[in-house]
Amino acid sequence: MKTAVPCYYHLDVEVSPERVGQVSRILAAHLRHWDLDNLVVPVCRGAELLLRAIDQHASDKHTSIEMWWNGQHLITAFGDDDPELRPDQDLRAALVDIAAMSDGWGCCAAETGSKIIWFSQRARAGERVPLVPLPPEPFLSTGLQEPRRHRVAVLAAPAPAGDDTLEGSR
Repeated sequence: MKTAVPCYYHLDVEVSPERVGQVSRILAAHLRHWDLDNLVVPVCRGAELLLRAIDQHASDKHTSIEMWWNGQHLITAFGDDDPELRPDQDLRAALVDIAAMSDGWGCCAAETGSKIIWFSQRARAGERVPLVPLPPEPFLSTGLQEPRRHRVAVLAAPAPAGDDTLEGSR
């Protein structure tokens, strides 16, 4: 099961064709760091679709990307300040693909007049492996050693008697 430690990441990027791959690798690295390996492919694919569409149709190429992980859902949001970019026309093909591969998506206006396009992915729990009892290691037949032939007292040299012990060692 995934841990419920909330995580947040923010990235500002100037979109260009060569930056699309870089941003995808950055997002993948953060998802792997958050132990969300199973979300790397859909999130990076959605990010690439939106970034390529923004690169083709937007006059203002500045975009902000944010990811929120709340323990159950990962929300990825893209914000841009281009008033001429219309999601219902310019980004329609990208949004159709994002809607097909995400658990939820949407587009809304921000207080500053910018648009925010977001999509969410539900984290799937890892496969559970049944517990199988294993024999103890090492086995008793290989782990035991032969008992000593001499007693410990015989192996140790007798200590000298008296207070001269400390003086003799100096």
